[in-house]
Amino acid sequence: MWCPEGLDEVEAELLGPPEDLKGRDVLELGAGAAQCSRWLTAQGARPVALDLSHRQLQHALRIGVSFPLVCADASVLPFADGSFDLACSAYGALPFVADPRLVLREVRRVLRPGGRFVFSVTHPLRWAFPDEPGPEGLSVSGSYFDRTPYVEQDDEGLAVYVEHHRTLGDRVRDVVTSGFRLVDLMEPEWPDWNTSEWGGWSPLRGHLIPGTAIFVCERD
Repeated sequence: MWCPEGLDEVEAELLGPPEDLKGRDVLELGAGAAQCSRWLTAQGARPVALDLSHRQLQHALRIGVSFPLVCADASVLPFADGSFDLACSAYGALPFVADPRLVLREVRRVLRPGGRFVFSVTHPLRWAFPDEPGPEGLSVSGSYFDRTPYVEQDDEGLAVYVEHHRTLGDRVRDVVTSGFRLVDLMEPEWPDWNTSEWGGWSPLRGHLIPGTAIFVCERD
């Protein structure tokens, strides 16, 4: 699942037809509990799930895995050049680093020629709106062009959550200057069947403003 809107890889085929995934080496970045890697395994792929959080990977282990889990920084990937056919990230890694080009260049390095990287992030337009699912989330409350990171701190003033904002133009330039070719940029529409609310996502907001941007990139 690429996003809260409910776009399914079986339907979207952004990594290619499911039958073509068999035997492919795939890197999942910001894997969390490795849900995407489980789906890839079911298609016959050979995924590697990477996350910076050891606790997230422990959760993946508790659920059960049949593929490697790697605890590492996505901007310094511990893999040889040309190790993977594909890479994917569903709301992982990229929003949480100050310079996403470091991640993109590393992903390009570990992909084989012709390799594809697909990643989804919160749509940059959402930065200007409150993260609320109801009507209060439909009025602009800040500047879309303000790139000041969002930071949550604990009682001692230490950052426990940091998210960085990139405009849509920033994201496109990041992809291209990192050596990728941008094949597609998807902004999934909210489907009528999806009645769920999750965080700032809801049918009300989803029918009016985009919530997710999905970048489909290839290295030549």
